[in-house]
Amino acid sequence: MTKLQITLTRSIIGRPETQRKTVAALGLKKMHQTVEVNDNPAIRGQIDKVSHLVTVKEV
Repeated sequence: MTKLQITLTRSIIGRPETQRKTVAALGLKKMHQTVEVNDNPAIRGQIDKVSHLVTVKEV
């Protein structure tokens, strides 16, 4: 199964609550933190919702 590296590159300060919760659901708490998650449609949907705040690499 493919893994994705997701890094929070922009701040969530001043963002709507739904975007803050989506970032938290991805497992990101701090700026420049990177997490590895399995690639699936649910994760892809979350990434699409906050794509302007994160960068994604396939591992």
